[in-house]
Amino acid sequence: MADSSVLTSTIERTSLADSSIFDSKVTEISKENVLIGSASYVEEEMPQIETRMILVQEAGKQEELIQALKEIKVPFVKMESVEELESLDSPEFENVFIVMDFQDSVFNELYKTDHRIIGPPVILNCAQKGEPLPFSCRPLYCTSMVNLVLCFTGFRKKEELVRLVTLVHHMGGVIRKDFNSKVTHLVANCTQGEKFRIAVSLGTPIMKPEWIYKAWERRNEQDFCASVDDFRNEFKVPPFQDCILSFLGFSDEEKTNMEEMTEMQGGNCLPVGDERCTHLIVEENIVKELPFEPSKKLYVVKQEWFWGSIQMDARAGETMYLYEKANTPELKKSVSLLSLNTPNSNRKRRRLKETLAQLSRETDMSPFPPQTPKSCTKSSKNSTPVPSKQSARWQVAKELYQTESNYVNILATIIQLFQVPLEEEGQRGGPILAPEEIKTIFGSIPDIFDVHTKIKDDLEDLIVNWDESKSIGDIFLKYSKDLVKTYPPFVNFFEMSKETIIKCEKQKPRFHAFLKINQAKPECGRQSLVELLIRPVQRLPSVALLLNDLKKHTAEENPDKSTLEKAIGSLKEVMTHINEDKRKTEAQKQIFDVVYEVDGCPANLLSSHRSLVQRVETISLGEHPCDRGEQVTLFLFNDCLEIARKRHKVIGTFRSPHGHTRPPASLKHIHLMPLSQIKKVLDIRETEDCHNAFALLVRPPTERANVLLSFQMTSEELPKENWLKMLCRHVANTICKADAENLIYSADPESFEVNTKDMDSTLSRASRAIKKTSKKVTRAFSFSKTPKRALRRALMTSQSSVEGRSPSSNDKHVMSRLSSTSSLAGIPSPSLVSLPSFFERRSHTLSRSTTHLI
Repeated sequence: MADSSVLTSTIERTSLADSSIFDSKVTEISKENVLIGSASYVEEEMPQIETRMILVQEAGKQEELIQALKEIKVPFVKMESVEELESLDSPEFENVFIVMDFQDSVFNELYKTDHRIIGPPVILNCAQKGEPLPFSCRPLYCTSMVNLVLCFTGFRKKEELVRLVTLVHHMGGVIRKDFNSKVTHLVANCTQGEKFRIAVSLGTPIMKPEWIYKAWERRNEQDFCASVDDFRNEFKVPPFQDCILSFLGFSDEEKTNMEEMTEMQGGNCLPVGDERCTHLIVEENIVKELPFEPSKKLYVVKQEWFWGSIQMDARAGETMYLYEKANTPELKKSVSLLSLNTPNSNRKRRRLKETLAQLSRETDMSPFPPQTPKSCTKSSKNSTPVPSKQSARWQVAKELYQTESNYVNILATIIQLFQVPLEEEGQRGGPILAPEEIKTIFGSIPDIFDVHTKIKDDLEDLIVNWDESKSIGDIFLKYSKDLVKTYPPFVNFFEMSKETIIKCEKQKPRFHAFLKINQAKPECGRQSLVELLIRPVQRLPSVALLLNDLKKHTAEENPDKSTLEKAIGSLKEVMTHINEDKRKTEAQKQIFDVVYEVDGCPANLLSSHRSLVQRVETISLGEHPCDRGEQVTLFLFNDCLEIARKRHKVIGTFRSPHGHTRPPASLKHIHLMPLSQIKKVLDIRETEDCHNAFALLVRPPTERANVLLSFQMTSEELPKENWLKMLCRHVANTICKADAENLIYSADPESFEVNTKDMDSTLSRASRAIKKTSKKVTRAFSFSKTPKRALRRALMTSQSSVEGRSPSSNDKHVMSRLSSTSSLAGIPSPSLVSLPSFFERRSHTLSRSTTHLI
């Protein structure tokens, strides 16, 4: 904190009053000078005064600073001591002193004599941006608080306040004594007082004093701004600073969650009844009476105050959220009506029955239920003609309208209560969610709302002017194309919307508080946002059922009978379209999962016509496509087969540009094979030495002979017979053959030297480990890495030297090294000694065994 202190001499000159008064006086003096100058201009021309920079002591040794002054074309001189001040005074120049340290004695002397003083960052910043030097009567070290207007509250120590004000001035900020709308930041040392309340109501950021100190520590950083969000948010006063909360009426899970949120937001928690508590948060729907008489200092508030403070990112005013006992006369009357265990219970039962009947009549969904917000829908008619004898068809039509009206109200609640507030600009504490997150959550909800509002209006007109011959099916046929456009994007990505809500609720406390506040409102019926958003997924099937019911109660001669059948068919087409789009979306997601899981997977695997059919876990039984005993995963697509092996070492995790982390790739790509290259599928018969094995006879385009790939299935979920039939069917589809069964060939394991014996034994695993190690050693001692040109040059040089003279000791040493390496290369490796004979024997066996297969 040493560099944050300011000398006493400078403190004495700093005004704690509103610095705008000082600024206005400077402006008035400047205006007077202009007027005087313009009046005397007639008599004689004012002499031109040029600005000159004076580099004080250490500043004169900074090459970067000198270069910046040359770039902005400002004359400068150097000064080593204060004694040189008199010699530098000149009527032709206005001297501006560049001081490296605003705490040393030279700065103090210059400040006493009212000289203009600036810091090196000001010069460097002007040179970088090509801007003129700013004018400031006060010492200006940097511009990290330029355009910021600060106000202070809660500071009792004058020395601390003077130090903070001085630092703000050094960074270009302005101070206001009284809080007004022009103040950009309030620096608070407590969470009480009128200034704090006004700042909360206006949404002005409330900062800790550490914000100013930390900004001063970064004063030498170019392009640093103290008001940038990432830096400023570290020092905002948390909502529950200086607050000690206790919770009453909540479940253990809710209480634990709220206590964790309290500590995250700068507060502390104590049990109910502790005298040190400042706030008691009450669940007003459960707690009817407090267990103790609260003190006058204790705020007893509803839970909405708690969540509202977190959402606003500032402590909300308590007066709007005070808890009151729920013992109003209306409540007592309702309780007496429901109390049946009293004298005259028969009379009270009769009264209760009448009350419930009246309530049923009032809440029965008439053709005109409570309206949606005015901004979302138009108002309904004032009266409804009801048929004298209500037919079954009218009853179903009325139910269809009622459910449609409720559905529109739910959509309006989602938009008005959740989406619109989240999209509003100028939210207190900044945006709660990013625009892309809002788009992911709500998707095409506004479009769905528009379509169903029109359907509801048409149904309303039909019910108001009811006639048995009027067509309800025409209404849904009219909007069938709109339903096809709006529903698939939302329904197909509903799971992603749900996951986004859950993720943001966990990671963003303000969003969690926003959901809690709105969920408690009567419009939501205590339903969560996820529960409300699932309604569009359920709506079309329920409409189809109601239309089916309506068709049953429609006479055969009624023209609406056939129209209803068409409407039901159009809804089924919409749902089929949704299911098809969902299937395609899920198929594409599966392909992306494969690409992320397989390291080095070819990019051309991603294709709009391709879909994942099956995944099979196997073990390689031959030398192809990888070593025997390797764990191999086969991904069968509709036109190709991706072969990947298990990675021996998994490194790191994948992080996308949006910050989402993915698990590391667990598989390594080997080969992406078109199904057209598979000539035969061999079903290896079960023997004692061979279990659950199969093989593929493949003809790659670059090979002249067939290649045999043999595997043992390790997954028990899929039977081998089903897997081979599935594989053959897609191979036949790819090569346009109808006889898929002819591609399968049953074979004995001895014919193709396939066996699964000892694949899982300890000895087999050790053998495979030794084999891998020997390969690494062979590669390490390989001389093929040495460039041939370098070897040829070395041999020619040694040969010419030998022909010209007798070999020296060094030549003998070189020749002996060459001979030793050649002899080393001639030693056969244990792992490679049998490979030529093995391949020769395998190729002979394959040619003999597959002659009659092709």
